[in-house]
Amino acid sequence: MGNSALKSHLETSQKTGVFQLTAKGLQEFPEELQRLTGNLRTVDLSGNKIEVLPAAVGNFLQLKSLTLNSNRLNCIPPEISKLKKLETLSLNGNRIQQLPPTLGQLKALRTLNLSGNQISEFPAGLGTLRHLDLLDLSRNQIRIVPAEVSELQAIEINLNQNQISVLSAEVSRCPRLKVLRLEENCLELSSIPQSVLKDSQVSLFSLEGNLFEVKNLRDLEGYDKYMERFTATKKKFA
Repeated sequence: MGNSALKSHLETSQKTGVFQLTAKGLQEFPEELQRLTGNLRTVDLSGNKIEVLPAAVGNFLQLKSLTLNSNRLNCIPPEISKLKKLETLSLNGNRIQQLPPTLGQLKALRTLNLSGNQISEFPAGLGTLRHLDLLDLSRNQIRIVPAEVSELQAIEINLNQNQISVLSAEVSRCPRLKVLRLEENCLELSSIPQSVLKDSQVSLFSLEGNLFEVKNLRDLEGYDKYMERFTATKKKFA
């Protein structure tokens, strides 16, 4: 892409606080953006070929939304933790294998979208994200949802299309969790914690495409309680 096109984008972004340059074959995070660290609130570089998110991303202190879907990133720099105003981080369809421990310092984060990466372990240290509404880890390679999941404040956790065969009963202790998606995993009926049905706040528990018939959930203790929550939520939005 020509310098003049980039220049005009930069000029517009200076006025709007929004920099969007998608599907342009970019191989690097544009260095020129460093001139706008003071006023950029939204950056979207989806559909490019960027392999490295530079440490300098930590300089964009006004950033509220950072989207780099469908690139070639395999890690997130720890400096991302400096983005204290960041509300949305969307990195779908990259090659990320693990998250930096500093991610838990993004106190304003509401949406963390990491669908379609190469994450094999459920990320630790996200319990400090008090405002997290959505954690999307679908289409990864996660096998186990560990007890630490109980620390998460998310309202929705999407784990569709992983390889999960173990789901900790502690998931029922997530204080704000209403939607838990586990479609197309490797769960047996016996590995579904009854506490999720009986004692949690989950009102949408999505389990199609596992190693049992979803209708057999009815045999589990607490199913009636879950259905009460499910029906009440449906009525609310009807």
